[in-house]
Amino acid sequence: MKSILSYLSILCVILAIGCDNASKRDTAQNEKGDTPTELVNDNSRKRRYISIGTAPAGGAFFVVGSAIAEVVDGNIQDANWEVTAEATKGTQENIRRVVNGELEFALANAAISYFAVRGEGAWATEHAIRNVMTLAPNVGLFLTSQSSDIRSIRDFAGKRIVVGPAGAGFEYFLKPILAAHGITYEDFTPINSTYIGAVDLLADGSAAAAFVGGAIPTPAATQASTSQNIFFIPFDDAAKQSLFADYPFFNAVTIPANTYKGQMEPFASMNVGAMHLISAENADENTVYEFVKTLYTHRAEVVKRHGAGKAINPKNVVKDIGTPFHPGAVRFYRDIGIWQE
Repeated sequence: MKSILSYLSILCVILAIGCDNASKRDTAQNEKGDTPTELVNDNSRKRRYISIGTAPAGGAFFVVGSAIAEVVDGNIQDANWEVTAEATKGTQENIRRVVNGELEFALANAAISYFAVRGEGAWATEHAIRNVMTLAPNVGLFLTSQSSDIRSIRDFAGKRIVVGPAGAGFEYFLKPILAAHGITYEDFTPINSTYIGAVDLLADGSAAAAFVGGAIPTPAATQASTSQNIFFIPFDDAAKQSLFADYPFFNAVTIPANTYKGQMEPFASMNVGAMHLISAENADENTVYEFVKTLYTHRAEVVKRHGAGKAINPKNVVKDIGTPFHPGAVRFYRDIGIWQE
């Protein structure tokens, strides 16, 4: 009898230890973010894939979008989120794919978004997108060679002018700029090229002038000014004031002296459509709220990856650029006291 009791006691101890170890394994799995067996069918534990549309690799959109994805993915409280950046053709594709539900978020140019949300220009219908966060200005520059006879935008008539990559949608802000200066696309020969390609076209004389844009400093303008003697074509003051009055996405930007080689004086340029983060109008409010909260809270980490992250500041992120804000973003901005009713 004593032997039997001893055996049963030992068996109970072994079973107790086994149960305890199993419990500890489940706890450890939870701490690692693994899904316990009994929660496999719990939708709340499923992985969430959040994709951010950017633009072709090599431009600011791709770098900034990648930085945003890394920062949100590394700091979001919900461990089941996986946030990644995706190279795309740029704003126009991003808007269409956000509306179609193929992208949760995307970067866009505010000028193109302005017309898309209203169904104007080449947009046949209104596209239901919403601003999530206003980011860095897109500072526009027209460049030409110091040896050319072009000294104003009106001098483009009869010349070959680079107007940006095909399909990028630059005409949404370039056409108003040209119209304000009394000239149209029909007055010159438009050439489609990337920014880097535009620099080469200027260098070999295949183009008389070229448009480049982006954050300050713009890589293409830096390359052009270090490899060639470049003249920065000024914007007419009256034309700028007309654009500022007619469109919310245009505003004045001064490029500090010596930003580019040979630029000895400050240059009065323009924001021709800020970079901004968009979502679909019907995007889940809590998802947008948590995304914006994480990005804004950890904005210093974006700055470490790209200087354009400095635009994620209290005054700039809520700036009205003509596209209505998403309610999830507004809720967060109200929570921290920076939303202007």
